[in-house]
Amino acid sequence: MQTYLLSQQFNTRSLAENSTVCPANATNCSGTSCVLPEDNFNETLSIILSAVLTIMLALVMFSMGCNVDIKKFWGHIKRPWGIFVGFLCQFGIMPLTAFLLSLVFNVLPIQAVVVLIMGCCPGGTASNVIAYWVDGDMDLSISMTTCSTLLAMGMMPLCLFIYTKMWTDSNAIVLPYDSIGISLVALIIPVSFGIYVNHRWPSKAKIILKVGSIVGAILIVLIAVVGGILYKGSWIISPKLWVIGTIFPAAGYSLGFFLARIAGLSWHRCRTVSLETGMQNTQLCSTIVQLSFSPEQLELMFTFPLIYSIFQLTFALLILAGYRLYRRHRVKTKTDVEKTEEKEDSKSASSQAKINGGFVSNETK
Repeated sequence: MQTYLLSQQFNTRSLAENSTVCPANATNCSGTSCVLPEDNFNETLSIILSAVLTIMLALVMFSMGCNVDIKKFWGHIKRPWGIFVGFLCQFGIMPLTAFLLSLVFNVLPIQAVVVLIMGCCPGGTASNVIAYWVDGDMDLSISMTTCSTLLAMGMMPLCLFIYTKMWTDSNAIVLPYDSIGISLVALIIPVSFGIYVNHRWPSKAKIILKVGSIVGAILIVLIAVVGGILYKGSWIISPKLWVIGTIFPAAGYSLGFFLARIAGLSWHRCRTVSLETGMQNTQLCSTIVQLSFSPEQLELMFTFPLIYSIFQLTFALLILAGYRLYRRHRVKTKTDVEKTEEKEDSKSASSQAKINGGFVSNETK
């Protein structure tokens, strides 16, 4: 009897210890790897934060529109060379890079698919905020984001059909056209209002732009934090996906910049194309993944969009910091050169005055 009680206590203790590793309500468990069902708190938090983030995003895009000149914007639409270069980067370079990274790192088929979905997504709206801070071409940035979101309705199915054939049936991937449509509407309407305000009240538009750029910076950080809270997973993800999530955005920024430069675009447009290429719509990728795969498959792939989001933001901030340092150094150097030239001019003027008996002409003053 005593032996039975000891055994029962041991089993109870063992179950208690295991329950701390993998909760009883987990839908899928493998050792310390668990996928938990979404509780009511997370669901409520998700709804509230989605509403807040949507309102903030609309305000940010409204403020970004306040920096758009309607004539220049229409010029990009009429002569879409910059948009075309961005299109090649967005739906040419990014899917191909995703495909090559999946092959090189030899990831699981289901993991290769999520990398490819990320590569086929349109540009994210955060790129517009960063483009403003690096003195990019805002007219080109807004037009590229709008066009890539619009063209994604046709280009995403085509790219996924081409690149995922060796890993899975492309019909198994569900594309949320309603989400893409909502993203497009949420982008076009506030930007249009911003362009109108800039056209009618330019002085007020500048004030709105400054406020919106600060709110946009807060929004980018907030999205990353919210993603970490809502999508915190206790499952262990493959180290290969961490490496790919680090390399992929860096490759997008670099290749986008070089292709834009080869295409003959100016430096500030090269920076714009670079940001539009590397910054993907990670929220759309997460939505597609959730709609398309089972909990068992999600265990292997679900956190990749969050990983990509973290590193695309990290590299964007590094680009911003590098540009700001370069700009400060350039302005400082330019000021030093101007001061040197002024000293040389004053010296030459004084020497000329000595030669001319103290007379200085108006040209040297």
